Parts: sequence; C-alpha cells; structure tokens
Amino acid sequence: MDSTAQAFMRLVGIMDDLRLKCPWDKKQTIHTLRKLTIEEMYELVDAIIQDDYNGIKEEIGDLFLHLVFYAKIGQEKNAFTLEESLNEICDKLVKRHPHIYGDVRADSEEEVKKNWEQIKLEEGKKSVLEGVPTSLPAMVKAYRLQEKTATVGFEWDRVEDVWEKVEEEKAELLEAVQSGDQDHMEEEFGDLIFALINYARFQNIDPEAALEKVNRKFKKRFEFIETNALKSLQEMTLQEMDDLWNIAKSKESK
Repeated sequence: MDSTAQAFMRLVGIMDDLRLKCPWDKKQTIHTLRKLTIEEMYELVDAIIQDDYNGIKEEIGDLFLHLVFYAKIGQEKNAFTLEESLNEICDKLVKRHPHIYGDVRADSEEEVKKNWEQIKLEEGKKSVLEGVPTSLPAMVKAYRLQEKTATVGFEWDRVEDVWEKVEEEKAELLEAVQSGDQDHMEEEFGDLIFALINYARFQNIDPEAALEKVNRKFKKRFEFIETNALKSLQEMTLQEMDDLWNIAKSKESK
C-alpha cells in the first residue's frame, strides 16, 4: 500500500473510532452534516479564490472527512459502502471517457463534453439538464444550463450575436422600468443577467469569479473609507466618501 492509500485508510480508521466513541460524532446524521459540508465547501472556494494552497490542502482534508463520514453512515444504514461509492465513480469515469479507455476519438474539450452528455443520455438520463442541481446558486446554475445545452448545439454561432441579445434584453428591461410593473421588471432584469452570463461564457470569463472579485474590491475600498474617514459616515457627503474611494482605488494600482 502506498503512502496516499495509507493516509486515506488512516482517515477511514479514525472515522470508525469517532463514530463509536465520540458523543458528538455518534449523534450526527446526513441531515446535520449537510449544512456543515456546505460551509466547508465555501471555505475551500475562499482558499481557491485567494490562491491559498495551504488553505486548499486543509479544506480538501476537511471535505474528505465529511465524505468518509457520509459513507460511514451509509454503511450503518446498509445503504452503501465506501468501496461501492469509490468503484461507482471509477466505473463512471472509465465509461464516460471512451477516448481514453475505448476507441472513440475526441481531440478537443468540446468533443469531450459532447461525448459525456451523449453517454449520460444513453444511460437513461431524460434531459441534458437533469444533472444540474436545483439548489445551485442562480449564477452558477445559469452558466451550467448554458454550458450543457451548448453540447447539443443549442448555442449562438458568433459572440457578436450574443452581445446583440444582451442589448436586446437591456432595451426590454428599460421598457419594463418605464411600465412600472415590478414583476415585469424582475423578469427582464433576470433575462439581462442570463444574457450577460452567456456573453461571459463566450469570452471564457467565469461570471461567478468575476462578481466575487468585484465584491472583494468593493469591500476593501469601503473599509478604507471607514478607516480613513475623519467623521462619521452619516455626517459625510457622497462626494467626501467618493474622494476616499478614489484614494483607495489609486493605491490598488501602485
């Protein structure tokens, strides 16, 4: 057994001990763990955004713990074993990569994606969209919906066409605003965001990552205003706050 396998089996053994002996671990269910798993995933995402490889190392360890925990509970329920789960993903990867483990050719990333979705349909999936989780954040979900439908040809041919759609949705939003119909405004705003996400995808921009960068930039600049304000923010004019904002902005470019 190599060192990686030994480390993994050490984790499995520790999980067995904790489930048997620790009062907290003994009480956990798949439902009590769910929210903690989500938190751990977001901590991993934070580390990824920051290019913090020490953080990534720590957070994937935490996630491994959760995955082994779910497998332990599955075994206790006689539902499945860790071995079955691991073999299932291995079998799936082999089946869905016929260009590696079979005689199918796939010379580009797009061909690989198309093959993947076609194999899923052959396995009994009723829709190419079936695997998109309902609970995904809306922006990530929009990106994945567009990405998946593109694999079967539901896609603009030119990026210019995508931008025309953005302009069209923008005009429709402004018309909705003029109407004063709140529901219509919300619908058209959603259409505009969806079109912008599609445009980002065509430009190889991750819209979720792009927005998160803006969030962090906004937070940093506003905290600079709070730190350097000579009076309370409530007493400051917008122009005074904007002046500090521009100072914070100028410091970023140095």
